Amino acid sequence: MTARRTATGIALFGLAPLALTVLTATPAAAHGSMSDPVSRVSACYAEGPESPKSAACKAAVQVGGAQALYDWNAVRDGNAGGTSRQRIPDGKLCSAGNDEYKGLDLPRADWPATPMKAGKHTFRYKATAPHKGTFALYLTKDGYDPTKPLKWSDLEAKPFAEVTNPTLTDGSYVFDGTVPARSGRHLIYSIWQRSDSPEAFYTCSDVVFGKDNGGAGGASTPAPTASAPTDHQIAAGADRSSMDMSHHDHAMTGTGGQDAPAAGNSAGGAHPDGAAAPVDGKHLAKTGGDGSTAPLAIGGAAVLALGAGVLFAATRRRAARHQG
Repeated sequence: MTARRTATGIALFGLAPLALTVLTATPAAAHGSMSDPVSRVSACYAEGPESPKSAACKAAVQVGGAQALYDWNAVRDGNAGGTSRQRIPDGKLCSAGNDEYKGLDLPRADWPATPMKAGKHTFRYKATAPHKGTFALYLTKDGYDPTKPLKWSDLEAKPFAEVTNPTLTDGSYVFDGTVPARSGRHLIYSIWQRSDSPEAFYTCSDVVFGKDNGGAGGASTPAPTASAPTDHQIAAGADRSSMDMSHHDHAMTGTGGQDAPAAGNSAGGAHPDGAAAPVDGKHLAKTGGDGSTAPLAIGGAAVLALGAGVLFAATRRRAARHQG
């Protein structure tokens, strides 16, 4: 029995680092944000979380802190399940009801914006890790006033662009959509609803059709043009990002952040086949993993078991030779 315990112990000790390497290979912060047109949080992150340049981004940091910008790819609701309109209250669409991102909800007409034209446009969504799911893009209605809190009723009822599992190219989801005609300042709201988890991600992208007139609220000075963060900027701030996403489920307030069982198929194309997520959705939302998390865990356990068996058999053979 001593030889067996020794062999098993050696196997577990020697192979544990390998198994841990396999298990930790999954993304810890698997998220993303719109890069064309540039989302508010991405534009402010590109300016520099500690010292943003534009007045709007400075105000956002004053209200919500710089950490929200380091977490630019995690504006989310882990239990959305296709019920975003019911979970996220008016006035909190850009933060997804998450208090950490409340600075993004500031009603202003000077957020950095992306020039936009009516007609066909190629959209890009920077994905720090891929997920299966549906993107739905909504445009604000004529008469939109950016100086007032954004409400669901400010958006068109139906998305002008919707796509499931678009192509992932050079780290970004790329898909086309036909943009309706508008004039002046408007906003494009995106919902990325995962189909392998209840989790959904959200962005507010400020856009300008023609001359920036500040929307219905007017503008005293033109807002700066938004720029997406470069790969170098993203890499430079990665160590400041909140890798443990579990606090988000509890930090959110109001109907937008309540923990609740995942809903079935609803708006935004979530769970189109009505099937439940293959792995616990809440766990996936916290870890940022996807359906590969479970196979990797099983694989790590298999490595340990196989190693223990090999060493145990070798020890038994050596013991038998000594006895003979």
